[in-house]
Amino acid sequence: MTSAFENAMKQLDQVVPFLGKKYARGLKLLKIPQRILKKKISIKLDNGKTKFFQAYRIQFNDARGPFKGGIRYHPNVTEDEIKALSFWMTVKCAVVGIPYGGSKGGISVDPQTLSQNELKKLTYSYAEFVAPYIGPWKDVPAPDVNTDGQTMAWLLEAYEKKVGYQAPATFTGKPIELGGSQGRTEATGVGGVTVLKEYLKKKRIDIKKATLAVQGIGNVGYWFAHFAQKEGFKVIAVANSKGGIYNPKGLDINKLTDSFRPNITNEDLLALDIDVLVPAALENAITKENADKVRARVVFEMANGPTTPEADEILAKRKIDVIPDVLANAGGVTVSYFEWAQNLNGYYWEKEEVLNKERKIMIEAFNDIYREVLEKKVTYRKAAFILAIKRIIDAMILRGRV
Repeated sequence: MTSAFENAMKQLDQVVPFLGKKYARGLKLLKIPQRILKKKISIKLDNGKTKFFQAYRIQFNDARGPFKGGIRYHPNVTEDEIKALSFWMTVKCAVVGIPYGGSKGGISVDPQTLSQNELKKLTYSYAEFVAPYIGPWKDVPAPDVNTDGQTMAWLLEAYEKKVGYQAPATFTGKPIELGGSQGRTEATGVGGVTVLKEYLKKKRIDIKKATLAVQGIGNVGYWFAHFAQKEGFKVIAVANSKGGIYNPKGLDINKLTDSFRPNITNEDLLALDIDVLVPAALENAITKENADKVRARVVFEMANGPTTPEADEILAKRKIDVIPDVLANAGGVTVSYFEWAQNLNGYYWEKEEVLNKERKIMIEAFNDIYREVLEKKVTYRKAAFILAIKRIIDAMILRGRV
């Protein structure tokens, strides 16, 4: 399988020719995470046996602010993947201009094999492991694949017991009752649809006639499809890990259940003749093996790292735009930033205020990138990276790190 971190570094290398000499030393430093934490953590299972799990927290760069990044529970979690995701988070926060660096965490575990009690124990054990390295002004974790508000609530409780005081701003994506923000659940989907609308406006494509297919119908994919449908898009296919459902007349997202009967494969979905293809599952969905089968007018990345650099080149040659993950799905971290700001101030905003602030940031970020696309005649990913890398290294230079 392609190394996620190698892919991330290829993306970085591709924008080097567009950066001046002043950024050369910073680019070398930007290829190395500031801190790699890894440990085998253990819990006593319900049957009395002790089991060990590999856990990670990688803090990539904090030149622009505290580290920020999710925690995922997945059997395929590796150091390489977490390193790549922490780099992409650093870039993503810079793309939307919020004052964070980037980090990521994870545990190599299939959460479906554990009881609720065992998951709680595992989460407490992880909190013990990372507690010295996180905090409101150090590193602010959030939910990711297979983690949610309940996970954040357990982490918060374990962390606060360890440090001896209330510290809600240490975690985002929390339940509302524990200082979570209104609008956080749907934030990534709202941000994605906001960016897609701006893109289609520039391309003069009628939203009401645009067709979409969404690969991956978890929290991100569901809310993206929900808001896309609300805006007038026709969602004609969605898929989960077992396969997809396709209806050329359109699907009603709000009536779909997890138990839908697949009538297409994931590979079929990627090859549909549509306007917008939305990979919203895991990394490496579009590769050099299947990129030539993509028939969409635009690939809109709601997952992290779903398109490999080789696939990017194939799609660019075929004049298929790719709106990159570091912009498309940045609505989640944007509202995480709002949650953090609300926690630090002890003052909370209504949902519409949160979502309107988010839309404003996402529109500004898209327009910044669009200007780079036109000026430098580059892809949207290269434009996003050029902007972000300059912002990160400028901060490193100002701090005297370079």
